Amino acid sequence: MKTTGNELTGATDTDGNHSTEQQPGFEQPPSSRWHDRLKGLGNIPPVFRMVWKSAPSVVVSSALCRLVASLVPLGILAVTKYVIDSINHFARHESALPRMFWWVVALEFALATMAMISGRLIDFFDRVLSEKFTRYISIRIMEHASKLDLTSYEDPQFHDKLERARVQGTDRIGMLQSMGRFVQEIITTASLAASIFLFSPWILIALVVCVVPGFLAETHYAFMGYSLNFQQTPARRKMEYFRVLGGSKESAKELKLFGLGSFLVGRYRTLSDKMQAQTVGLATRKLFVVLPLAVLGGIGYYGTYAFAIHQTIIGVLTLGSLMFLAGAIAGASANIQAVFTTFSGIADQALFLTDLLEFFAVQPKVFSKPNAIPAPRPIRAGFEFKNVCFSYPGSSRVLLDNVNFRLDPSERLALVGKNGQGKTTLVKLLTRLYDVSSGQILLDGNDIRDYNLDDLWKEIGVIFQDFMRYEMTTSENIAIGRIDQLNNSFRIRSAAMKSQAEEVIKKLPHRYDQLLGSHFKGGMDLSGGEWQRLALARAYLRDAQLLILDEPTASLDARSEHEVFKRFAELTEGKMSLLISHRLSTVRMADRILVLENGRIAEQGHHDQLIKTGGSYAEMFELQAASYR
Repeated sequence: MKTTGNELTGATDTDGNHSTEQQPGFEQPPSSRWHDRLKGLGNIPPVFRMVWKSAPSVVVSSALCRLVASLVPLGILAVTKYVIDSINHFARHESALPRMFWWVVALEFALATMAMISGRLIDFFDRVLSEKFTRYISIRIMEHASKLDLTSYEDPQFHDKLERARVQGTDRIGMLQSMGRFVQEIITTASLAASIFLFSPWILIALVVCVVPGFLAETHYAFMGYSLNFQQTPARRKMEYFRVLGGSKESAKELKLFGLGSFLVGRYRTLSDKMQAQTVGLATRKLFVVLPLAVLGGIGYYGTYAFAIHQTIIGVLTLGSLMFLAGAIAGASANIQAVFTTFSGIADQALFLTDLLEFFAVQPKVFSKPNAIPAPRPIRAGFEFKNVCFSYPGSSRVLLDNVNFRLDPSERLALVGKNGQGKTTLVKLLTRLYDVSSGQILLDGNDIRDYNLDDLWKEIGVIFQDFMRYEMTTSENIAIGRIDQLNNSFRIRSAAMKSQAEEVIKKLPHRYDQLLGSHFKGGMDLSGGEWQRLALARAYLRDAQLLILDEPTASLDARSEHEVFKRFAELTEGKMSLLISHRLSTVRMADRILVLENGRIAEQGHHDQLIKTGGSYAEMFELQAASYR
């Protein structure tokens, strides 16, 4: 996939393709009101539904283990109290130990063993759930992203949202464990708190009061961390772009020849310094606020512990009760803080999950109607543009303005014009990657929006100028054109012969099984022209009723391009085809030529007619012809 400057600036590309402009600097973070923090908790139910769908049996097993683990501490404390009081009574009065004494000692061992086993099982189920949820959410993100409109991918803000969704889909695993741990801590805290309450309600109140301020501070800074992360997303994408640009094969030549190394490092350093200053600054402020409140929580614990000791000295509590209460206070104090900390962490994670859920909420605007009709086979009347206009939503720039023309069955149509005149946009409308702003595109007399979208695409084969180079085998690169023919070696070879890619494939060590590209071990990269022949093979394999070549031979020399288009003309004899090329000598074979200027059709006709007219086409042709004389 090619990386361009548009990734940084959100600029309009050479053919007028729109992308929302991104302001320099960082995004504005969301509001830090408590309302927004609590609102983030609303993300938990839909995420939990995803977790349940990813692995219901694992969720149930983990929950049962956590239930056991949450009740074990109270059981151990109760057994310990019984054992100590029994021993103390035996030592003081020299009476016999209770009949059940050794059975209770054995029970303590059993409870400790249960705690160990349940802890190991919880770790195991957490790991399994993490793997299953990561797989589930990654597949869902891929599936949903594949359904979204092309215009979404031309919007930098969408890329920020997609990037955050991808991160949340893999980095929010900790929240799953936190949710289970939170329930476990709640049950443990409730059981220990109930036992403390029976001894002294004031001890429990003191513990809670000392911990709450720290919870509020933790929650506040958790949200601030989310806000900062949200704000830094565009900058992080820019940093990643500079990092890849500074070490990629595609940019290596210009990087060295133009001496860009220091420049790119400087841009990366500037962004990273700013982000580091923001992150460290927030961490510093959190430290000075949260640390004193953590000390307050410690005072609450040791103060109540001292009170329990005093009650034992004056004879109100037994030694066993002191041990029980000391353990309960320590456990409750730790668990109360853990509950608030875990809750704060979950609130933080839930806020981040807003991005994931918002991504899933994005819906395509180009889709099939409920009762869409199948694409015509064969196409009888062809395509017709009727008063077609197109502008990107939110943009005042008109890319196509009142365009009218027909593309008849068996006709070879060429589209020419300077850069930025709307040629590629017209192709994307014809293939319904975009929908028109006004007017209609008809296919056999019906609006193309009435046809089933997937069925319509099956009848159209397109090779764009920025065609993909797949890091797959040669056979797979061709089969991309019609993936259901992946195992049909005869059709794949036939398509390769039609595009003259067979000549390239014969030179590869493993031919059709050769891994292409340079990203994976054993891969072999091709020249631009060789990749183009494979891309053309995809179009021929598709065997569609309409075949479109949108300047796919831009990196070929004039003679090679002429040969490709000549063969294209021969192979599309009797088929509907549309070709776009800047080299006007190659479009002479077309039955009709359309000249686009400022989003309008300025001229149309056969090559000889347009030359005689002496308009824009004749001028462009003469300028190109002069360079070869």
